[in-house]
Amino acid sequence: MSIKEYLKSHHKSILDDLADFLSIKSISTNDEYQQDIQDCARFLMQKLNSIGMTDTKLIQTKKHPIVYASYHVSDNKPTVLVYAHYDVQPADPIELWNSEPFKATLRGDYLYARGVSDDKGQLYCHINAIEYLLKTTHTLPVNIVMIIEGEEEIGSPNLAQFLEEYKDKLKADVAVISDTPMINKDQPALCFSLRGMVYAEIIVTGPNKDLHSGQYGGIVQNPIQALCSIIANLKDNNDKVMIPGFYDDILSLSRKEKEYLDDIAINQDTYLTELGLTKFAKETPVNIAKQLWAEPTLDCNGIVGGYIEKGAKTIIPSKASTKLSMRLVANQDPLVIAEQFKTYVNSVSPQGVNIDIDIHSIAHPARMAIDTIYIKAAAAAYKSIFGIAPKFVGEGGTIPVVADFKQILGIDTVMMGFNCPDDCIHSPNERLLIENFFKGIQTSATFLSLAGQS
Repeated sequence: MSIKEYLKSHHKSILDDLADFLSIKSISTNDEYQQDIQDCARFLMQKLNSIGMTDTKLIQTKKHPIVYASYHVSDNKPTVLVYAHYDVQPADPIELWNSEPFKATLRGDYLYARGVSDDKGQLYCHINAIEYLLKTTHTLPVNIVMIIEGEEEIGSPNLAQFLEEYKDKLKADVAVISDTPMINKDQPALCFSLRGMVYAEIIVTGPNKDLHSGQYGGIVQNPIQALCSIIANLKDNNDKVMIPGFYDDILSLSRKEKEYLDDIAINQDTYLTELGLTKFAKETPVNIAKQLWAEPTLDCNGIVGGYIEKGAKTIIPSKASTKLSMRLVANQDPLVIAEQFKTYVNSVSPQGVNIDIDIHSIAHPARMAIDTIYIKAAAAAYKSIFGIAPKFVGEGGTIPVVADFKQILGIDTVMMGFNCPDDCIHSPNERLLIENFFKGIQTSATFLSLAGQS
């Protein structure tokens, strides 16, 4: 039976099963959903057992469990490690959803639910592809190892340790992740570059209590104004990060990589209009693709301090703080950047306040080779199913596991996603195009078959 025939005859049951998966409120950031997390992991384990995966296990970590499964065909076949995550973002604000976030709802050509794009629906593309191959051929074209974690949305704090501890069971030739978008619903993409990150907090403390601004103003340093001074010194007027050494280790793009990014047509006027803006942070012309995918940046994510309620309260606050993220590109070491950041912040801090700097999390950037047999297999699979070759793109965000796979397991990752940039991941009304969900199943099955011929 061809995969198209199989998917046509199983269309309803596949969507019903996905709806059951989506109904589990596997929100990793809130301990109130701890039972849902456990239920979701067990649901997946039962699903993988039911389709014929072997050595299926629920491996507990310090926080949320990891689902592991494998299927060994032959020592002469390559091994593909399929990674995904079953945890999701909170659904808030609930009132902005047009349907219940944890009840999969079909509207038009889309399926709406929290996690349907990020990442439960995309994970199910691979699960259904494996199920089809096992049901119709009673084997697989490659060996498979699967790890599905429940902490991706909180930074995967226990994944690296898991990879170290289970190295022997995770030996593979390549990893596959579907957690990056296509360019649009008709144009697939293969991601070859991910930015890393340093997430930090600056806490500025002045007097040991809030003070009357009339009695102490002009004598005591104001922590909010000190913090603003520090922030103002982090970037210049053309949005360049001012931390000494910040740009020193950046790996330049190859000629081919530059050609790929130049091939991505992003209309600057449309981009600005959609955001309600008239100008970019940098002076034009701006190469949007290169800026987002191959250059680092620094952004303040929030500021806390002083009186913010209605009316007036004339104080010099005792404390002020900001949280910020530094997005890094290939060859920038987040540990080095974190130390450079701390040194620089202390050097530009005004007198009269104490500075504390907390580094909350780090993630290494990653850049994958674009000419491997597995990238070629993925490109051929996309073209076979979507009728058009994928474009090579980068991703401005961070997927820490990709760098972990390279550093700990020694393997590259093929990042082949099936959702679109406008599918509202992390936002109300998250959605996934039904047609591309089923095309994703076909693409995954085709990729595995082509990889098995390598």
